[in-house]
Amino acid sequence: MPAIDLNEKVAVIAGAGPAGLTAALELLRRSNIRPIVFESDSQVGGISKTVNYRGNRMDLGGHRFFSKSDWVMRWWQEILPVAEGQADADNALRINYQQKAHDLVPEAFGSASSDAVMLVRQRLSRIFYRRRFFDYPLKLNAGTIKNMGLLETLRIGLSYSRAQFVQRKSENSLEDFFVNRFGDRLYRTFFKDYTEKVWGVPCQEISAEWGAQRIKGLSVTKAISHAVTSRFRSSADTAQKQTETSLIERFLYPKFGPGQMWEEVARQISSRGGKIHLQHRVVGIERQGTEITAVMVKNQRDGSVQTVPCDFLISTMPVRDLTAMLKPSDEQVIRIADRLPYRDFMTAGLLLRKMNAADPKAGRNGMPPDNWIYIQEPDVKIGRLQVFNNWSPSLVSNPDTIWLGLEYFCREGDDLWSMENGPFIDFAARELEKIGMIDRKDVLDGTVVRVPKAYPAYFGEYREFDKVRAHLEGFSNLYPVGRNGMHRYNNQDHSMLAANSAVNSILNFGAGKSEIWAINAEDGYHEEIGEVA
Repeated sequence: MPAIDLNEKVAVIAGAGPAGLTAALELLRRSNIRPIVFESDSQVGGISKTVNYRGNRMDLGGHRFFSKSDWVMRWWQEILPVAEGQADADNALRINYQQKAHDLVPEAFGSASSDAVMLVRQRLSRIFYRRRFFDYPLKLNAGTIKNMGLLETLRIGLSYSRAQFVQRKSENSLEDFFVNRFGDRLYRTFFKDYTEKVWGVPCQEISAEWGAQRIKGLSVTKAISHAVTSRFRSSADTAQKQTETSLIERFLYPKFGPGQMWEEVARQISSRGGKIHLQHRVVGIERQGTEITAVMVKNQRDGSVQTVPCDFLISTMPVRDLTAMLKPSDEQVIRIADRLPYRDFMTAGLLLRKMNAADPKAGRNGMPPDNWIYIQEPDVKIGRLQVFNNWSPSLVSNPDTIWLGLEYFCREGDDLWSMENGPFIDFAARELEKIGMIDRKDVLDGTVVRVPKAYPAYFGEYREFDKVRAHLEGFSNLYPVGRNGMHRYNNQDHSMLAANSAVNSILNFGAGKSEIWAINAEDGYHEEIGEVA
């Protein structure tokens, strides 16, 4: 497809996460529009970046490279091909999309000696509750019955059955959503406490829309059906488009973590003539009526501010900040945007000699085989535990050590967020020791990473978000995309799809802008998972 010439217009892109970088590369591939990307961080990738600490790499939040979008799956593999050694005996990797089989030809694989490749990884996530491991998603098997006890298992089953016949009529809150699908007892056992640990507010105060965007389609019945039928499916099936995402067994993953994908995308943007300025933040917007004409950008190294004219603004900055810069005349829009809630995020990286968890699946050094573990224990604040070794062996400098990520959900400025790094590392280690997973004497090293505004929240002023959205849609050349840009709990593939829709609209002279907001709001885009973070 020849590039579309729009007289070499300029698109300013605020943010170099998956949405911003996807938009920049697509503009360069498909048009003569020149993208200029401003990123406040010192590296690209946003929350999908990889943090390198003394040769040990951290994936913030865990990023499985799987999408129900054919376009996204092809896009990723064009950037980083699948490693040759990951193929089956016929040197082919089958990826099924909507009952269609796609076999990558040998030429599509990256060299076995190359680092710029994707790996095929086994997916395993479990729940740690009552100091025991439960399958995730929950399965009706001997292990679950043994862990819960026969009587409690029967009570959960009766509660689930009752919920299928007696539904809460008004499904306004996340509690309504959970109870209608899982029953009150299962909700209170496995969803309520953990969800409230993540979001910091009661489930009754969280919009049911969050559940609709994150858990659509998953049910206990489907989990049981999957357990029965999985033994008949090919082990080479890595995309499994007809399976709920929570039930996927294999996914693609960059050798050096998700940031490797976006660093390579940034390299391609620069090689095509696009510009990426790190440690530069958009701090102001100039407009004439409903058309944005320029942005003010602050160089965070020296404090200088410059004005950059633009024909389009693709924004991934928080809606709160974007709206303030637009200076609406409507006080209601200002109030809603300013009070939109977020949940912040911290990861403590711990390097260990060994672990102690009583897990029959653990290796000789006690390392569990999971990608991540949901910590449901109410007596600790840790929310999830990542085992980076199991995402990719290349994330760990010394293969004889265990590299963990302890994830905490907090609010910027609270006691957790404000704790200095040394005390926080010790606090995190003590929590793992408390639940029997490690001895603190086995901790070799540690670090802390803080991510503000990691999770746009669905409570409080969010209930009036449609008024802010309507205001933003009134600007002819403004395209909010991405997780923070849309105040929507998007995964990276949703953010990429929104960015691609924005580029489509720009190249169609503004047509199709509303399609951006359909991403992660329609069945075809849903991640359909049961995970709450």
